[in-house]
Amino acid sequence: MDSFISKNRLILGIITGVLMGGVVGSFFPEFGTRAQIIGELFLNALKMVVLPLIIVSITLSIMKIGNLGSLGLKTIAYYAATTAIAVSIGIVVVTAVQPGAGSEIFSASMPEVVKSKEGFGVTDILRQISTPNLFKSAYEFQILPIIIASLLFGIAFGKLKKENQLILELLETMDKAIMKIVHWIIALTPIGIFGLIAGKIGEAGGGNEVLEMATQLGKYVFCVLIGLLIHGFVILPLLLRILSGRNPVTYLKDMSESLLTAFSTASSSATLPLTITNTTENAGVSPKISKFVLPLGATVNMDGTALYESVAVIFIAQSYGITLGEGELIVIFLTATLAAIGAAGIPEAGLVTMVLVLQAVGLPIEGIGIILAIDWFLDRFRTTVNVWGDSIGAAVIEKLEPDKNTV
Repeated sequence: MDSFISKNRLILGIITGVLMGGVVGSFFPEFGTRAQIIGELFLNALKMVVLPLIIVSITLSIMKIGNLGSLGLKTIAYYAATTAIAVSIGIVVVTAVQPGAGSEIFSASMPEVVKSKEGFGVTDILRQISTPNLFKSAYEFQILPIIIASLLFGIAFGKLKKENQLILELLETMDKAIMKIVHWIIALTPIGIFGLIAGKIGEAGGGNEVLEMATQLGKYVFCVLIGLLIHGFVILPLLLRILSGRNPVTYLKDMSESLLTAFSTASSSATLPLTITNTTENAGVSPKISKFVLPLGATVNMDGTALYESVAVIFIAQSYGITLGEGELIVIFLTATLAAIGAAGIPEAGLVTMVLVLQAVGLPIEGIGIILAIDWFLDRFRTTVNVWGDSIGAAVIEKLEPDKNTV
């Protein structure tokens, strides 16, 4: 028993943090709201190491692997395929259940971040591929251009061959130092998660208010959760088993710490340090593969977000009494997939990119107000599926790159 507790101390601590946060937020909402500062400090600590981790990990991985073409193409192809599957599942579920049919329009205030994105379009996502100012992108936490720049520097350093030895040693030392800091922050995970959960539930007015909101939008919540359940616990485990030969149950246990953290933080980027640690140390995936695939996945692989956006947009159309034809569903499929790629790995980024999908089929962006009350709750589930999809991607790509498995 003692050995079990010692071995699973962190996971037990995280579960305790989630449960205690739920209890405190539900029954003592004012105290829970005050406790949110603890969660914010923890989240900020995680985000602090994300950018250095991405820059060093991707640059170092490309220098060591030296085959971006094969690795990059396989990674992007896999992520694109799983995102497309997720969107398809969302469309099928929401079309079959019809959660918005005959429902009333629930009033909710529109967040400023959504109002300011009324003209948001495909070109805005494409502009994120490159940046004239990397420091500005880092300040604004725009991860995609940082990844692109890291890839380019990794390729360039790799081409230097013998001349890159000094850079290689420097990056390897920095990588070890960053991972040491990550381990220090991870030790505080249970306390940070307690603050995040207690704060969010307390901010919502307590457990009764959360249940009331979920009941109001019951069919919509059901559609999102059943879609995420199908994708996260049926499709992705099947892909893991078929493409990598790994046992999904064992792999789920190995990734449990990062998945619970993803649920608590609602940020795949903030969870990235722990995801890399679990994937390499618990699941035994090659660090060279995981440190390339996971940072890329935290930015472009948003299965849960893509599924959620397809369900949400069709639900909004149904709530307004608008019937969508096959053409509109195809447009939703394409734009939801693209918008998910453009969604930064931060809390509620899906609300912003949903503007693109709504505008693509001519729906009013005010419709987002219908689902706003419950979005923070669903955000946790879709982020967990995002991180689960990223971690499975690492195992799959490792299997597809057999010559790159040695460290």
